[in-house]
Amino acid sequence: MRSVARPTPHAPGDVLRVATYNIHKGVRGLGPAKRLEIHNLQTGVSSLDADIVCMQEVRLFHHGEAAYFDHTSFGWPEKGQAEFLAPEGYEVAYRTNAKTRYGEHGNALLSRWPIGDIGHHDVSDHSFEQRGLLHVPVRWKGVEVHAVVAHFGLIHSSRVRQVERLAAFVREHVPPNAPVLVAGDYNDWGERLDVPMRAHGLKRAAPSTGRTRAATFPSRLPVFTLDRVYVRGLRCTGVQVPRGPSWARMSDHLPLVVELALE
Repeated sequence: MRSVARPTPHAPGDVLRVATYNIHKGVRGLGPAKRLEIHNLQTGVSSLDADIVCMQEVRLFHHGEAAYFDHTSFGWPEKGQAEFLAPEGYEVAYRTNAKTRYGEHGNALLSRWPIGDIGHHDVSDHSFEQRGLLHVPVRWKGVEVHAVVAHFGLIHSSRVRQVERLAAFVREHVPPNAPVLVAGDYNDWGERLDVPMRAHGLKRAAPSTGRTRAATFPSRLPVFTLDRVYVRGLRCTGVQVPRGPSWARMSDHLPLVVELALE
C-alpha cells in the first residue's frame, strides 16, 4: 500500500498532518468469516504518513481473539495494538475505555512529535456504553498542541452531554490560549454536533473553500461523516479520505486525514 498523497502541496513539517481512524479492534467479519486485519492495518497506518494518528476501538489485549487467531499464519500480535501499529520512532499513548469478558479496548494516539503527560477522562453517559477521552499534549514546532481522542455514544442525547463534558475537560486541563484538536468517531449520524461544539469554541476542521464533507462510514460505500476533527487555534488547509478495496476491508470506517496550521 502506497503512502497516502497529501491533500495540499505543503511540505512535511509545514502543517500538522492528523489522522483519525476507528480500527474496529483489528478484526472484521463474524463466525467462520471472521478475519484478522491488524497486520494490514499496520501497513495502512504507516501509509497515512500522519504526524498524529488518533485511533478508536484499539485493544491492549483480548484473550479470546488471541486464542482464536493463534492458528493463523501471522497470529495475534504479542504487543498491544497501539504499539504494534505505531510506525518506527513514533511515541504511543493508550488508555482503556471499556472492559469486556475477555479483554478491553480504548483510544490511542501515535505521534511523530514528542508527547507530554497522558490523561484520561471518563465520559460514559450510562452503564451500557463505556466511553472516554484520551488527552495527549504534543510538542510541535515549539508549540504545545493539546490532542484529545474521542469516541462518543450511540444516542444523540448522550452525545450532547458528552460535548458538555468534553468542553469542561478542556477548560480544566488545557490553557485558554493553547491550540486544541479533538479527533474521533462521534457516531453523529445526523451531523448535529457542530453547533454545540462551536458554542464551546471548537469548529470542525474543513478548508475555507471547496468541498468540506468527508464521508468515512461505511467503508465500502461511505455516506456518513462519523469521523471528524474539531479544532481551536488551528486552521484546516486540507482534508482527505483514503479509499479503495484495501481500506474497505480493514475496518468498517475509513480514516480521515486533515492538515492543520497554526492560526
